[in-house]
Amino acid sequence: MDIGKEYLRIVKERFNSVKTLGDKTLNQLTEEEIHWNYNNESNSVAVIVKHLSGNMVSRWSDFLTSDGEKDYRNRDGEFIDDITTKAELITVWERGWKVLIDTLTDLTEQDLLKSINIRGESHLVLEAIERQMAHYAYHVGQIVYIGKQIKDKDWKSLSIPIGKSEDYLKEMLEKHQGK
Repeated sequence: MDIGKEYLRIVKERFNSVKTLGDKTLNQLTEEEIHWNYNNESNSVAVIVKHLSGNMVSRWSDFLTSDGEKDYRNRDGEFIDDITTKAELITVWERGWKVLIDTLTDLTEQDLLKSINIRGESHLVLEAIERQMAHYAYHVGQIVYIGKQIKDKDWKSLSIPIGKSEDYLKEMLEKHQGK
């Protein structure tokens, strides 16, 4: 087994599972709810999506050949809530994830120990992947948390529902005992 290939497979799977949490949350929110924020210092789901997508497009475009902080990126502008529709939000969301997943798909195990720059700071590709995984999981966690606050009793759980842990464990053990 080639550890580099296996790592790339696993990390793509992990990024996709983080994206799925975001997808399932966005699907539960209305057009009005994507703009809700707790106070003036907190971000709406629309702003977080815009920031994530801006980061993804900047970091993962020309990943091996240019600095991850592109000249065209307007990071400060990512924190202005000017997405007008939920359809636009989904387009912005999908654009960032597509650039990320396409780039990961094109990487080889030989690329993992190459150096790339982010804001002039050198990172191994492996390190840059892990850095972005932590960043994206952090922000998708915020999206989920906001979604749960907004939806309250109407929230559809994205994981094991409260009170169902033992049932889920039993189901998983039965599923995997045959393997």
